[in-house]
Amino acid sequence: MTKGELVDAVKGERTKKETEAVVEALFDALTRTLIKEGRFAYPGFGVFIVKTRAARTGKDPIHKKPIKIPASKTVVFRPAARLKESL
Repeated sequence: MTKGELVDAVKGERTKKETEAVVEALFDALTRTLIKEGRFAYPGFGVFIVKTRAARTGKDPIHKKPIKIPASKTVVFRPAARLKESL
């Protein structure tokens, strides 16, 4: 689903511009919460969690030499039981 399709799906009686502003505000709030708290939960849907990946050694696919991959952060989604059952 694209951003435009999401806006059309939740539009209802609002204009497309108003709905797009609401969708943007939702994702901005989600992003701010993940940065500040490291976790965003929506009951019945699931939980977004910030995870830290440890630094590790990888292999350069072209030269086949070991390279150091630095530590990084990523977001993990864990679906709620209700969402899992509906799939």
